[in-house]
Amino acid sequence: MTPYDDLPQSSFWRPAVAERDPLQIEGLWTPKFRIARRDRIVTAGSCFAQHIGRALAARGYHWLDAEPAPSRLAEALRGQFHYGTFSFRTGNIYTTNMLAQWLDWAFGDTPPPEDLWDKDGRVFDPFRPAVEPGGFVTREEALASRAATLSAIRRAVTQADVFVFTLGLTESWQHSRSGVEYAICPGTVAGKFRPRYHRFVNQGYDAVLSRMRDALALLRTHNPRLRVLLTVSPVPLTATASGTHVLNATSYSKSVLRAVAGTLAQEDPGVDYFPSYEIITGTPFRGMFYAGNLRSVLPEGVGFVMDSFFADQARVFGAPATAEPTPTPETRAERQSREETEQGDAEAALHCEEELLGAFAK
Repeated sequence: MTPYDDLPQSSFWRPAVAERDPLQIEGLWTPKFRIARRDRIVTAGSCFAQHIGRALAARGYHWLDAEPAPSRLAEALRGQFHYGTFSFRTGNIYTTNMLAQWLDWAFGDTPPPEDLWDKDGRVFDPFRPAVEPGGFVTREEALASRAATLSAIRRAVTQADVFVFTLGLTESWQHSRSGVEYAICPGTVAGKFRPRYHRFVNQGYDAVLSRMRDALALLRTHNPRLRVLLTVSPVPLTATASGTHVLNATSYSKSVLRAVAGTLAQEDPGVDYFPSYEIITGTPFRGMFYAGNLRSVLPEGVGFVMDSFFADQARVFGAPATAEPTPTPETRAERQSREETEQGDAEAALHCEEELLGAFAK
Protein backbone atom coordinates (compact mmCIF):
# COMPACT_ATOMS: atom_id res chain seq x y z
CA MET A 1 0.00 0.00 0.00
CA THR A 2 1.44 3.37 -1.04
CA PRO A 3 0.12 6.96 -1.01
CA TYR A 4 -0.39 6.67 -4.79
CA ASP A 5 -2.77 3.69 -4.73
CA ASP A 6 -5.97 5.63 -4.14
CA LEU A 7 -5.19 8.82 -6.05
CA PRO A 8 -7.67 9.94 -8.73
CA GLN A 9 -6.83 9.85 -12.43
CA SER A 10 -6.20 13.59 -12.38
CA SER A 11 -3.02 12.90 -10.39
CA PHE A 12 -1.41 10.95 -13.22
CA TRP A 13 -0.13 12.42 -16.49
CA ARG A 14 -1.06 9.57 -18.85
CA PRO A 15 -4.80 9.28 -18.12
CA ALA A 16 -5.29 12.93 -17.18
CA VAL A 17 -3.36 14.51 -20.05
CA ALA A 18 -1.58 12.32 -22.59
CA GLU A 19 -4.53 10.05 -23.40
CA ARG A 20 -7.10 12.84 -23.59
CA ASP A 21 -8.17 15.16 -26.33
CA PRO A 22 -6.74 18.48 -25.07
CA LEU A 23 -10.17 20.10 -25.26
CA GLN A 24 -11.48 17.39 -22.92
CA ILE A 25 -8.94 18.08 -20.18
CA GLU A 26 -10.95 19.24 -17.18
CA GLY A 27 -10.92 19.71 -13.45
CA LEU A 28 -7.73 21.77 -13.50
CA TRP A 29 -9.02 24.00 -10.71
CA THR A 30 -10.65 23.22 -7.40
CA PRO A 31 -11.80 26.67 -6.29
CA LYS A 32 -11.60 27.62 -2.64
CA PHE A 33 -14.62 29.89 -2.67
CA ARG A 34 -17.77 30.41 -4.69
CA ILE A 35 -17.95 33.40 -6.97
CA ALA A 36 -21.64 34.24 -7.28
CA ARG A 37 -23.32 36.47 -9.82
CA ARG A 38 -24.27 38.93 -7.11
CA ASP A 39 -20.64 39.29 -5.94
CA ARG A 40 -19.03 42.58 -6.89
CA ILE A 41 -15.90 41.60 -8.82
CA VAL A 42 -12.93 43.88 -9.46
CA THR A 43 -10.41 43.04 -12.18
CA ALA A 44 -6.94 44.55 -12.54
CA GLY A 45 -3.51 43.61 -13.78
CA SER A 46 -1.94 42.52 -17.02
CA CYS A 47 -3.61 42.41 -20.44
CA PHE A 48 -5.24 39.02 -19.93
CA ALA A 49 -7.28 40.36 -17.01
CA GLN A 50 -9.35 42.27 -19.56
CA HIS A 51 -10.63 38.96 -20.94
CA ILE A 52 -11.72 37.84 -17.48
CA GLY A 53 -13.69 40.99 -16.78
CA ARG A 54 -15.47 40.83 -20.13
CA ALA A 55 -16.32 37.15 -19.75
CA LEU A 56 -17.75 37.68 -16.28
CA ALA A 57 -19.88 40.59 -17.45
CA ALA A 58 -21.07 38.65 -20.50
CA ARG A 59 -22.31 35.83 -18.25
CA GLY A 60 -24.29 38.17 -16.06
CA TYR A 61 -21.80 38.49 -13.20
CA HIS A 62 -21.47 41.78 -11.35
CA TRP A 63 -18.22 43.13 -12.76
CA LEU A 64 -17.58 46.36 -10.88
CA ASP A 65 -16.79 49.39 -13.02
CA ALA A 66 -15.69 51.96 -10.45
CA GLU A 67 -14.64 54.55 -13.04
CA PRO A 68 -17.29 54.55 -15.78
CA ALA A 69 -16.95 56.61 -18.92
CA PRO A 70 -18.54 60.07 -19.02
CA SER A 71 -21.96 59.92 -20.65
CA ARG A 72 -20.86 62.48 -23.24
CA LEU A 73 -18.05 60.22 -24.51
CA ALA A 74 -19.17 58.23 -27.53
CA GLU A 75 -19.37 54.50 -26.82
CA ALA A 76 -17.08 53.73 -29.76
CA LEU A 77 -14.32 55.81 -28.15
CA ARG A 78 -14.55 54.53 -24.59
CA GLY A 79 -12.15 51.64 -25.10
CA GLN A 80 -9.52 53.95 -26.59
CA PHE A 81 -9.61 55.98 -23.38
CA HIS A 82 -9.39 52.82 -21.23
CA TYR A 83 -12.89 53.07 -19.84
CA GLY A 84 -14.39 49.66 -19.12
CA THR A 85 -11.01 47.98 -19.56
CA PHE A 86 -10.33 47.35 -15.89
CA SER A 87 -12.37 48.27 -12.84
CA PHE A 88 -10.46 51.54 -12.62
CA ARG A 89 -8.56 53.54 -15.20
CA THR A 90 -4.98 52.70 -14.31
CA GLY A 91 -4.19 50.92 -17.55
CA ASN A 92 -2.23 47.72 -17.21
CA ILE A 93 -0.70 46.94 -13.81
CA TYR A 94 1.98 44.45 -14.78
CA THR A 95 3.85 43.92 -11.50
CA THR A 96 2.99 43.33 -7.86
CA ASN A 97 5.14 46.33 -7.01
CA MET A 98 3.00 48.56 -9.20
CA LEU A 99 -0.18 47.17 -7.63
CA ALA A 100 1.12 47.87 -4.13
CA GLN A 101 2.24 51.32 -5.29
CA TRP A 102 -1.23 52.24 -6.59
CA LEU A 103 -2.89 50.93 -3.43
CA ASP A 104 -0.47 52.86 -1.23
CA TRP A 105 -1.18 56.06 -3.13
CA ALA A 106 -4.93 55.46 -2.89
CA PHE A 107 -5.03 54.56 0.81
CA GLY A 108 -1.70 55.58 2.31
CA ASP A 109 -0.30 58.83 3.62
CA THR A 110 2.19 59.28 0.77
CA PRO A 111 0.73 61.02 -2.27
CA PRO A 112 1.96 60.02 -5.73
CA PRO A 113 4.74 62.12 -7.20
CA GLU A 114 3.62 64.91 -9.46
CA ASP A 115 6.11 63.89 -12.17
CA LEU A 116 4.62 64.05 -15.64
CA TRP A 117 6.02 63.40 -19.11
CA ASP A 118 5.90 65.77 -22.07
CA LYS A 119 5.65 65.00 -25.77
CA ASP A 120 4.73 67.28 -28.65
CA GLY A 121 3.26 69.85 -26.31
CA ARG A 122 1.02 67.35 -24.53
CA VAL A 123 1.22 65.91 -21.01
CA PHE A 124 1.37 62.20 -20.16
CA ASP A 125 1.01 60.44 -16.82
CA PRO A 126 4.09 58.19 -16.39
CA PHE A 127 2.07 55.74 -14.31
CA ARG A 128 -0.71 55.32 -16.88
CA PRO A 129 0.64 56.86 -20.08
CA ALA A 130 -1.79 55.23 -22.51
CA VAL A 131 -5.13 56.02 -20.85
CA GLU A 132 -5.47 59.35 -22.66
CA PRO A 133 -4.69 59.00 -26.39
CA GLY A 134 -2.55 61.93 -27.41
CA GLY A 135 -1.96 63.01 -23.83
CA PHE A 136 -3.57 65.65 -21.62
CA VAL A 137 -3.71 69.34 -22.48
CA THR A 138 -2.37 70.60 -19.14
CA ARG A 139 -0.61 69.35 -16.02
CA GLU A 140 -3.66 70.22 -13.96
CA GLU A 141 -5.86 68.07 -16.19
CA ALA A 142 -3.46 65.13 -15.93
CA LEU A 143 -3.23 65.32 -12.14
CA ALA A 144 -6.99 65.72 -11.75
CA SER A 145 -7.52 62.64 -13.90
CA ARG A 146 -5.06 60.67 -11.78
CA ALA A 147 -6.86 61.79 -8.62
CA ALA A 148 -10.13 60.52 -10.09
CA THR A 149 -8.54 57.12 -10.67
CA LEU A 150 -7.22 56.98 -7.11
CA SER A 151 -10.73 57.73 -5.89
CA ALA A 152 -12.04 54.92 -8.12
CA ILE A 153 -9.50 52.50 -6.63
CA ARG A 154 -10.72 53.33 -3.14
CA ARG A 155 -14.32 52.89 -4.22
CA ALA A 156 -13.62 49.57 -5.97
CA VAL A 157 -11.62 48.03 -3.14
CA THR A 158 -14.02 49.00 -0.37
CA GLN A 159 -17.10 47.83 -2.29
CA ALA A 160 -15.75 44.61 -3.83
CA ASP A 161 -16.37 41.03 -2.77
CA VAL A 162 -13.73 39.53 -5.07
CA PHE A 163 -10.52 41.10 -6.37
CA VAL A 164 -9.08 39.38 -9.47
CA PHE A 165 -5.46 40.27 -10.22
CA THR A 166 -3.47 38.97 -13.18
CA LEU A 167 0.29 39.00 -12.67
CA GLY A 168 2.07 39.90 -15.89
CA LEU A 169 5.75 40.84 -15.63
CA THR A 170 8.80 40.90 -13.40
CA GLU A 171 10.66 43.47 -15.52
CA SER A 172 10.10 47.14 -14.76
CA TRP A 173 11.62 50.60 -14.90
CA GLN A 174 11.99 52.69 -11.76
CA HIS A 175 13.29 56.05 -10.67
CA SER A 176 16.78 55.30 -9.43
CA ARG A 177 16.51 57.52 -6.35
CA SER A 178 12.90 57.29 -5.22
CA GLY A 179 12.26 53.70 -6.37
CA VAL A 180 8.93 54.76 -7.89
CA GLU A 181 7.95 52.38 -10.69
CA TYR A 182 6.75 53.56 -14.08
CA ALA A 183 4.17 51.83 -16.23
CA ILE A 184 6.67 51.57 -19.09
CA CYS A 185 10.23 52.65 -19.85
CA PRO A 186 10.58 56.45 -19.96
CA GLY A 187 11.09 57.72 -23.48
CA THR A 188 9.14 54.94 -25.19
CA VAL A 189 5.69 56.51 -25.07
CA ALA A 190 6.63 59.98 -23.88
CA GLY A 191 9.18 61.72 -21.70
CA LYS A 192 12.92 61.15 -21.96
CA PHE A 193 15.08 58.29 -20.82
CA ARG A 194 17.88 59.47 -18.54
CA PRO A 195 20.33 56.75 -17.39
CA ARG A 196 21.16 58.80 -14.31
CA TYR A 197 17.58 58.77 -13.07
CA HIS A 198 16.05 55.64 -14.58
CA ARG A 199 17.01 52.04 -13.81
CA PHE A 200 15.91 48.66 -15.07
CA VAL A 201 14.79 46.17 -12.41
CA ASN A 202 14.02 42.50 -12.98
CA GLN A 203 12.19 41.58 -9.80
CA GLY A 204 12.96 38.21 -8.24
CA TYR A 205 10.76 35.82 -6.31
CA ASP A 206 11.35 37.40 -2.89
CA ALA A 207 10.62 40.92 -4.11
CA VAL A 208 7.50 39.91 -6.05
CA LEU A 209 6.16 37.90 -3.10
CA SER A 210 6.90 40.67 -0.60
CA ARG A 211 5.12 43.34 -2.63
CA MET A 212 2.10 41.12 -3.26
CA ARG A 213 1.87 40.56 0.47
CA ASP A 214 2.02 44.34 0.92
CA ALA A 215 -0.82 44.71 -1.57
CA LEU A 216 -2.90 42.05 0.18
CA ALA A 217 -2.36 43.77 3.54
CA LEU A 218 -3.61 47.07 2.12
CA LEU A 219 -6.61 45.38 0.52
CA ARG A 220 -7.56 43.60 3.75
CA THR A 221 -7.05 46.70 5.87
CA HIS A 222 -9.73 48.51 3.91
CA ASN A 223 -11.92 45.49 3.13
CA PRO A 224 -11.35 42.58 5.57
CA ARG A 225 -13.90 40.33 3.85
CA LEU A 226 -12.31 40.67 0.40
CA ARG A 227 -11.45 37.43 -1.43
CA VAL A 228 -8.57 37.51 -3.90
CA LEU A 229 -8.19 35.43 -7.06
CA LEU A 230 -4.78 35.42 -8.73
CA THR A 231 -3.96 34.46 -12.30
CA VAL A 232 -0.78 34.65 -14.37
CA SER A 233 -0.87 36.12 -17.85
CA PRO A 234 -0.02 33.60 -20.60
CA VAL A 235 1.08 36.44 -22.92
CA PRO A 236 4.86 36.36 -23.54
CA LEU A 237 7.04 39.43 -23.16
CA THR A 238 7.07 41.78 -26.15
CA ALA A 239 10.66 42.78 -25.38
CA THR A 240 13.20 42.31 -22.62
CA ALA A 241 15.89 44.61 -21.26
CA SER A 242 17.43 41.79 -19.21
CA GLY A 243 20.19 41.01 -21.70
CA THR A 244 18.90 37.46 -22.25
CA HIS A 245 16.92 36.03 -25.14
CA VAL A 246 13.29 37.11 -24.93
CA LEU A 247 12.19 33.45 -24.80
CA ASN A 248 14.35 32.82 -21.73
CA ALA A 249 13.26 36.11 -20.19
CA THR A 250 9.62 35.14 -20.63
CA SER A 251 10.19 31.77 -19.00
CA TYR A 252 11.94 33.40 -16.03
CA SER A 253 9.26 36.04 -15.55
CA LYS A 254 6.30 33.69 -15.75
CA SER A 255 8.01 31.09 -13.53
CA VAL A 256 8.56 33.65 -10.77
CA LEU A 257 4.99 34.93 -11.01
CA ARG A 258 3.54 31.43 -11.01
CA ALA A 259 5.60 30.45 -7.98
CA VAL A 260 4.48 33.56 -6.09
CA ALA A 261 0.82 32.96 -6.93
CA GLY A 262 1.13 29.34 -5.79
CA THR A 263 2.82 30.30 -2.53
CA LEU A 264 0.12 32.82 -1.66
CA ALA A 265 -2.69 30.42 -2.54
CA GLN A 266 -1.15 27.77 -0.30
CA GLU A 267 -0.56 30.00 2.71
CA ASP A 268 -3.61 32.27 2.62
CA PRO A 269 -7.17 30.86 2.83
CA GLY A 270 -8.52 34.06 1.30
CA VAL A 271 -6.33 33.81 -1.82
CA ASP A 272 -6.93 31.39 -4.68
CA TYR A 273 -5.13 30.73 -7.97
CA PHE A 274 -6.89 30.02 -11.26
CA PRO A 275 -4.68 28.26 -13.87
CA SER A 276 -5.42 30.27 -17.01
CA TYR A 277 -1.65 30.31 -17.63
CA GLU A 278 -1.44 26.51 -17.69
CA ILE A 279 -4.48 26.20 -19.92
CA ILE A 280 -3.01 28.44 -22.63
CA THR A 281 0.68 27.53 -22.41
CA GLY A 282 0.52 23.87 -21.33
CA THR A 283 2.18 21.32 -23.63
CA PRO A 284 -1.03 19.33 -24.32
CA PHE A 285 -2.55 22.39 -25.97
CA ARG A 286 0.35 22.69 -28.45
CA GLY A 287 0.08 26.45 -28.78
CA MET A 288 -3.33 26.13 -30.45
CA PHE A 289 -4.72 29.10 -28.57
CA TYR A 290 -2.15 31.63 -29.82
CA ALA A 291 -2.52 33.87 -32.86
CA GLY A 292 0.13 33.94 -35.57
CA ASN A 293 2.34 36.30 -33.58
CA LEU A 294 2.63 33.59 -30.87
CA ARG A 295 1.62 36.18 -28.26
CA SER A 296 -2.03 37.15 -28.63
CA VAL A 297 -4.53 34.68 -27.25
CA LEU A 298 -7.26 33.77 -29.73
CA PRO A 299 -10.95 34.04 -28.81
CA GLU A 300 -11.13 30.23 -28.73
CA GLY A 301 -8.45 30.21 -26.06
CA VAL A 302 -10.21 32.83 -23.99
CA GLY A 303 -13.45 30.92 -24.38
CA PHE A 304 -11.87 27.65 -23.29
CA VAL A 305 -10.26 29.30 -20.27
CA MET A 306 -13.50 30.87 -19.14
CA ASP A 307 -15.53 27.73 -19.84
CA SER A 308 -13.08 25.91 -17.56
CA PHE A 309 -13.48 28.63 -14.95
CA PHE A 310 -17.27 28.37 -14.84
CA ALA A 311 -17.28 24.56 -15.15
CA ASP A 312 -15.00 24.17 -12.14
CA GLN A 313 -17.04 26.64 -10.11
CA ALA A 314 -20.17 24.61 -10.95
CA ARG A 315 -18.44 21.29 -10.21
CA VAL A 316 -17.48 22.37 -6.70
CA PHE A 317 -20.35 24.68 -5.73
CA GLY A 318 -23.15 23.81 -8.11
CA ALA A 319 -24.50 25.68 -11.11
CA PRO A 320 -25.58 29.33 -10.73
CA ALA A 321 -29.19 29.89 -9.85
CA THR A 322 -29.88 31.56 -13.19
CA ALA A 323 -29.30 29.48 -16.29
CA GLU A 324 -26.65 30.59 -18.75
CA PRO A 325 -28.02 32.21 -21.90
CA THR A 326 -28.07 29.81 -24.84
CA PRO A 327 -26.06 31.20 -27.75
CA THR A 328 -27.69 31.43 -31.17
CA PRO A 329 -26.04 28.97 -33.60
CA GLU A 330 -23.79 30.56 -36.21
CA THR A 331 -24.53 30.35 -39.88
CA ARG A 332 -21.72 29.19 -42.19
CA ALA A 333 -21.18 32.76 -43.44
CA GLU A 334 -21.05 34.11 -39.89
CA ARG A 335 -18.52 31.49 -38.86
CA GLN A 336 -16.31 32.18 -41.89
CA SER A 337 -16.41 35.91 -41.20
CA ARG A 338 -15.56 35.35 -37.54
CA GLU A 339 -12.64 33.06 -38.29
CA GLU A 340 -11.18 35.52 -40.81
CA THR A 341 -11.14 38.30 -38.24
CA GLU A 342 -10.24 36.39 -35.07
CA GLN A 343 -6.51 37.05 -35.19
CA GLY A 344 -6.99 40.75 -35.77
CA ASP A 345 -9.52 40.89 -32.97
CA ALA A 346 -7.17 39.07 -30.63
CA GLU A 347 -4.46 41.62 -31.28
CA ALA A 348 -6.63 44.73 -31.34
CA ALA A 349 -9.17 44.08 -28.59
CA LEU A 350 -6.77 44.41 -25.69
CA HIS A 351 -5.00 47.49 -24.39
CA CYS A 352 -1.42 46.53 -23.53
CA GLU A 353 1.15 49.25 -22.97
CA GLU A 354 3.97 46.70 -23.11
CA GLU A 355 3.19 45.92 -26.76
CA LEU A 356 4.40 49.42 -27.65
CA LEU A 357 7.95 48.18 -27.04
CA GLY A 358 7.68 46.03 -30.16
CA ALA A 359 8.11 49.16 -32.28
CA PHE A 360 11.76 49.36 -31.19
CA ALA A 361 12.69 46.01 -32.76
CA LYS A 362 15.21 46.43 -35.58
